[in-house]
Amino acid sequence: MVALKTSTPPRVLVIDNTLSLAQTYQRHLIADGLMTDHAALGKDALQLLSERDYDVVLLDLQLPDIHGNNILHEINVSCSNTCVIVVTADDSARRATESMRLGAYDYLVKPISPTRLLVTVRNAIERFDLHHEIDEIRLEFKKDGFGGFIGSSRCMQSVYASIGNVATSKATVFVTGESGTGKEVCANTIHQVGQRADKPFIVLNCGAIPAELIESEIFGHVKGSFTGAIADHNGTAKQAHGGTLFLDEVCEMDVKLQTKLLRFLQTGTFQKIGSAKLEKVDIRIICATNKDPVAEIGAGRFREDLYYRLNVIPIELPALRERDDDVVLIAQAVLKKYAREEGRLFKGFTPQALDCLRRYRWPGNVRELQNVIRRVVVMNEGSYVDVDMLPSNIATPQRHGVPLETNELEKTLDVGPISTLSENGHREGGTWIPAGTSLAKVEKIVIEGVIDRNNGNITVAARQLGVNPSTLYRKRTTWEKENNNQE
Repeated sequence: MVALKTSTPPRVLVIDNTLSLAQTYQRHLIADGLMTDHAALGKDALQLLSERDYDVVLLDLQLPDIHGNNILHEINVSCSNTCVIVVTADDSARRATESMRLGAYDYLVKPISPTRLLVTVRNAIERFDLHHEIDEIRLEFKKDGFGGFIGSSRCMQSVYASIGNVATSKATVFVTGESGTGKEVCANTIHQVGQRADKPFIVLNCGAIPAELIESEIFGHVKGSFTGAIADHNGTAKQAHGGTLFLDEVCEMDVKLQTKLLRFLQTGTFQKIGSAKLEKVDIRIICATNKDPVAEIGAGRFREDLYYRLNVIPIELPALRERDDDVVLIAQAVLKKYAREEGRLFKGFTPQALDCLRRYRWPGNVRELQNVIRRVVVMNEGSYVDVDMLPSNIATPQRHGVPLETNELEKTLDVGPISTLSENGHREGGTWIPAGTSLAKVEKIVIEGVIDRNNGNITVAARQLGVNPSTLYRKRTTWEKENNNQE
């Protein structure tokens, strides 16, 4: 019996012009606790779909009036949450595969056994329910956070959407971002929202393990395979079976081991050190790095073929300084948590303290903010965090804590002279920033100025600005979209 989440059983629409087959399908589905409707013609099916919501559609491709792929297209447009299972004859399996590329969830080849029918429909219903859960989670956390993340900025909403989209997939995810931006939080959120949430989530930091031991940590070893191997050991790949293996700082992995990891990703099989036996596991791989993978490939430290195998779905986490007022939301949540843990009475921050947090650039990102708040809570008492409780580099306006003066900006970024419009309306050469320009616009002017001075070389410009090249590519893509929308 299908496990139902509501009092109303899932509903399946059977679209097949062979009445005897349709009745057989319906009989098995009804016996399994599902509600069914039947349409023999495409036009009748479209009419039913316009009148009622269906969890699953069982669609025969060969209908007398409308081809099944046309109906599939209409469902994708009008009923995007409905899972379509295509039914086809033996000699049209190729066309069924084409239907899957057009958006079908799965396909069945006639004759269909009752077991195969019910298993496929159950899986489709679970996917339907999962999509609804993800939608509910998105709505619940959209304002102030998602999973383990806190923040309502536009760039984080984009991250939340990406996590929601990849959660139901088996595809490998590559998370990039500066140190402290929350790459492990991102991986764990993907795991918790997805279908493997009740299975293991195993973390391996490739940069924290000596090169001679990391193969054993991933794939395991048998007793006596090397000095110190006093017992059989299951590696993280085996430990994560059914769940998710998160490889943090994957660019730190030895190049020789990268070859074995690539083979494992291609086949799903591996051998323990000292064993000739091939073992197979079912895991999802999520990896992360705070380095620029493309630069690592260019330096010969990371295999290009492994990068493309891992980088199926990229997610880039923005730095805290790029997240607008998220620093305030995070600080408030972290203060509440640490105050409770340490038995303190802090309720919030003074406006002056919040201004300091906003101005500071947070080179260590969220991790640095957490450490600062923890130190404040442990070392102070009171109801509100004030400026004098903050570390001096945050409390005192300085180069890394507040917007730079014009001459400092010129010197730091080497973009040439920067001038503002004078009272009489005149300006001199250089990179011109009109008075009253928004911070976002200033950022765009400065970045484009650095790129222009480097003849369009994004990599060199990123190095001068102290960011990853992917950050500049993402910003330029965003600006292009905004320009297109304005047109």
